[in-house]
Amino acid sequence: MSIKKRLILSNLGMIIIPILSILFIDIVLVNIMLFVFHIAPNENLQLFLNLRFISFLIVLILTIGMLTYAVSKSIIQPIQKLAEAAEKIAHGNLDFSLQIKGKDEISQLTKSFETMRQKLKETDELNKKYEQNRRELIASISHDLKTPITSIKGYINGIKDGIANTPEKMRRYINTIENKATELDQLIDELFLYSKLSVNKVQYHFVPLDLKAFLQDYIDELSFDLAEKSGEISLHVEKNQYYKVLADRNHLHRVITNLIQNSLKYMDKETPKITVSLSSSEDYIKVGVTDNGSGIDQKALPYIFDQFYRTDESRNSSTGGSGIGLAIVKQIIEDHGGTVWAESEKNIGTTILFTLPKAGD
Repeated sequence: MSIKKRLILSNLGMIIIPILSILFIDIVLVNIMLFVFHIAPNENLQLFLNLRFISFLIVLILTIGMLTYAVSKSIIQPIQKLAEAAEKIAHGNLDFSLQIKGKDEISQLTKSFETMRQKLKETDELNKKYEQNRRELIASISHDLKTPITSIKGYINGIKDGIANTPEKMRRYINTIENKATELDQLIDELFLYSKLSVNKVQYHFVPLDLKAFLQDYIDELSFDLAEKSGEISLHVEKNQYYKVLADRNHLHRVITNLIQNSLKYMDKETPKITVSLSSSEDYIKVGVTDNGSGIDQKALPYIFDQFYRTDESRNSSTGGSGIGLAIVKQIIEDHGGTVWAESEKNIGTTILFTLPKAGD
C-alpha cells in the first residue's frame, strides 16, 4: 500500500473511530448506570455527560496515538535503515544488503538504494582489480625493460673492458646490442599503443581491404624469415568467396603480427608450423591462426586476452613479453566491429580466431 493511501486511511480512521465510539460509549454507559448502579441517565445527567466525555477523550487519544504510531513506524523505520545504510557506505562498507518489503514509495527508494550499493560494490571491485593490474603492469614493465637494458649495458662494458678484442667478437657484441635495442623499442612501442587503445585515443583509417590478398602478401613476406628457422607458414582459403572488409591496414598488420609472434614465442616443436585460414559467412569473414605449439590449458584459455595476463608456462625470461599482445589484438578487432576467441589442445596446438564484418560491394 502506498504512503498516500496509508495516510488517507489513517485520517479517515481518526474521524470514523471516534464517531462510532460515541455510539458505543453511550450504549455501554447507559447499561452500566441502569443495571449496575440502578441509576437512570436522565436522573443524573451531569454524571452521564462527564463519564461520556472522559470515555470519548480516552478513545480519541488511543485512536490517534495508535494510528499515528502505526503509520509513522511504517515510514520511519525504513528511513532509519536507509540512513544506517548510507552511514555504512560513507565509511566504505559495501558488504551488506537491504531487505525490500512492500511496494510503497519507500520500498521503491530502498530498491534503488540497494541497486546503487551493488553498483558501487561492482565499481569498487573493478577499481581493486584495476589497481592490481596497474601493479602487475609496473612489475612487468620493470622486468621486461630491465632485461634488454641489462644485456646492453653488459655488452657495452665488455667492449669498454676490451673483451671484444677481435673483429668477430666486436661484430657479435654490436649485433647483440642492436637486437636488444630493437627488442626494447618494440616493447615500448607495444606499451604505448596499448595505453592509447585503453583510452580510445587511437585514430583508425578504415579503407576497403581485400583480406585474401592482404594475408597472402603478409605470409609471402614472412615465409622467408621462417624458412631460415626451419619453420613453415601457409594460407588456406575457401575459394569463390568474398573477402573484402573495411579495416585499418596498419593496425590489422599489427593484429596478424602479434598472433604469429605469440605462436612462435611459445613454440616447443623443432619445426614450427603456422596455418592461417580464411573463410566467409553471410555477414562476417573469419580468420584463424593455428600453430603446432605447446597449447594452452583449458583453465587459462578464457583469460589469455586479458590485459597483462600470461599463462604460467610463459612466465620466464626466455619468452619475455609484456603480456598485452593479445589484449591489443582483442581491442583492435573489437574496434573494427569483430570478435576474437581461442581454441586450444594441450601439446597439440592453439588456434586464435577473429571475425571482421564484410564490406559492401
